[in-house]
Order: sequence, then structure tokens, then C-alpha cells
Amino acid sequence: MKYELVELKETMIAGFVARTSNSSPDMGAVIGGTWKRLFSEGGYSSIPNKTTGKTMGIYTDYEGDEHGEYTFMAGCAVDGDVPDGFDVRTLPAGKYAKFVVIGNMMTAVGEFWKELWKMGLDRTFVFDFEEYQNADPDNCEIHIYIGVKG
Repeated sequence: MKYELVELKETMIAGFVARTSNSSPDMGAVIGGTWKRLFSEGGYSSIPNKTTGKTMGIYTDYEGDEHGEYTFMAGCAVDGDVPDGFDVRTLPAGKYAKFVVIGNMMTAVGEFWKELWKMGLDRTFVFDFEEYQNADPDNCEIHIYIGVKG
């Protein structure tokens, strides 16, 4: 898979979180439920100070690598105060491998992660995220950033 190395600045993210693992039988339901919560009443539309109109799926608080538990967050980048009831995480500044995936939101992202795990990329396992460029479920452009060492 092709990617480019990019330097990102520290960014605050607001949304909702859940804990899961790739081996958990309910991982899909946990992640799907977090997205559903973001788009429910009192979710995305209630987050002030959004810096872009793009939603993000974030993977952080890794227990180790892709085999352990991690925190999944559905949210968006913000600049400023966040109301009570939302979780906040900080995207750390640093080097990321940026991949561009185009296709069905669900299947293209799942296939990407399976391929990534085979790559042997020198990952930090600190903060990875998907940034959805549009909301077309069948033909979505997704930028996926993987924290890398070095």
C-alpha cells in the first residue's frame, strides 16, 4: 500500500469513546455504537468550535499493539471549550504515514486495517485515525493516519 509521511501538529479532538480490541467478538458493534452515539441527538451537532466539517475515527490508549485493547473515539477536531458529556483526546504532534482509501465506508476501512497489519510498518501505537472527507457511504474518501516512529 502506498503512503506518504507527513508531520502533523497537536490537535484537540472531541467526541465519544469506547474500549475494545480487534479480537473482541463485539468490536464492530462497539465501534458502530460509538459512531451512532456521535450522530445521535446531542452528538456531533452539539460540538462547538469544530475546526473542519470532517468526522474522525480515532484509535488511542493502546495496551500494546494491534493485538491488545485500545480506545476507539468517534469525533472531530475542535479549537476551544467542549461541553460536558464529551470526551477529549489530544492528537500528538509528530510523524504519521498518510494513506488514502476510497470506497465503501465499512468494507474499505476494514480491508485497509487488515492490509496494514501485514505491512510491518514501524508504528508508535500511540494515536492513529481515520478522517472522512465526505459522507458518501458507497464512495467515501478516507484519509488514514498511522503514527510512525522516527
